[in-house]
Amino acid sequence: MSKFLFVVQGEGRGHLTQAISLAEILTSADHQIVSILVGMDNERNLPTFFQERMPVKIDTFPAPSLVYGQTKALKVWDTISTHLKKLPKYRKSVQFLAQKIEEHQPDVIVNFYDMICGLYAQFYRPTIPVVCIGHQYLLLHQSFISLPNKHIDRFLLNLNTRLTCLNSTRKLALSFVQMPNDEAHSIAVMPPLIRDEVKKLTPSSKPFILAYITHHKLSEDIINWHANHREVEIHCFWNNREFADEWQFRENLTFHQVNSEKFLGMMKECAGLICTAGFESVCEAMYLGKPIMMVPVPNHIEQEINALDGQRAGAGIADTDFNLTRFISYLPVHQNVSENFKNWQGQTPQIFLKNFEEVTHREAEIYTFSRRTGNVLSKSFRRAFGF
Repeated sequence: MSKFLFVVQGEGRGHLTQAISLAEILTSADHQIVSILVGMDNERNLPTFFQERMPVKIDTFPAPSLVYGQTKALKVWDTISTHLKKLPKYRKSVQFLAQKIEEHQPDVIVNFYDMICGLYAQFYRPTIPVVCIGHQYLLLHQSFISLPNKHIDRFLLNLNTRLTCLNSTRKLALSFVQMPNDEAHSIAVMPPLIRDEVKKLTPSSKPFILAYITHHKLSEDIINWHANHREVEIHCFWNNREFADEWQFRENLTFHQVNSEKFLGMMKECAGLICTAGFESVCEAMYLGKPIMMVPVPNHIEQEINALDGQRAGAGIADTDFNLTRFISYLPVHQNVSENFKNWQGQTPQIFLKNFEEVTHREAEIYTFSRRTGNVLSKSFRRAFGF
């Protein structure tokens, strides 16, 4: 039996649900989760479903998050400048992680795409294996086909991804489809992590569209489209605390606060899902055989790449706005890929356990930047953080 400590990036629901799924796999194999640390901009936003499902106490710490402001679009430079001002706070978060890891003495640290954990590994150089999990690591794979343009945005995304996996032992890249591993970059391609409650659902089809948006400002697009198509029933999940748990804007258009159980109950019955191209939501819909329309948040390069990747995998169609007319026309011609997806996803437990067994029983394969770049960045980080 090995002891695992989780560090989870808490923005959105994707990394949180991945952590739940991995906890189920590890505890079923008689391993122990000794601590769960969640990085968030605001600890009050820690979802109830995550607190209820995890087997140990959860601690939160300040960590970077995306900045949207009063617009629908992600504000890249505002995100960077905002968090540069918070470096002293994040320095304390790195120290907090170090204290918790020293206290719990895990055999493996599992990092679900949290930058603070990457900085901890870079500054403290732990002898404990650090395994990073996320779809984003697939973007560093030598064979992954990304967007042909937006070079600066892609550079910044990949830089952020590299910061999360500094000095890591191995990167487990979640993928819609099977791909060879990238041994040169210590990247193992993994099936998606999907919670047991999703796998237990029996899907059906009712005449309504389900929507999930990660930024509530995007609701304006859905409201505007629905004004001219009031016969279409839409249920939209968002995270807008100014409204009640369930708010009926008009007949056939209802908004719901994010609620995992309620969302899954509607997903199993919907005719199709429209979402902002988050990896986890797309995977759950693919597992249930639901057609998907993926509409990235404007300026959100990661979601744009996810949408392209999901479309290639047969999940559905990608678009730049909430053009439900196109989606409704697509529904009858969608080719269900759930059987192939389930065959790939069904290998998840054995592949993950095999990788964890390897990192706990052999010398770590340490990832860092090139010697020259790594030394420069390490010195810069230490000056910035005061280490």
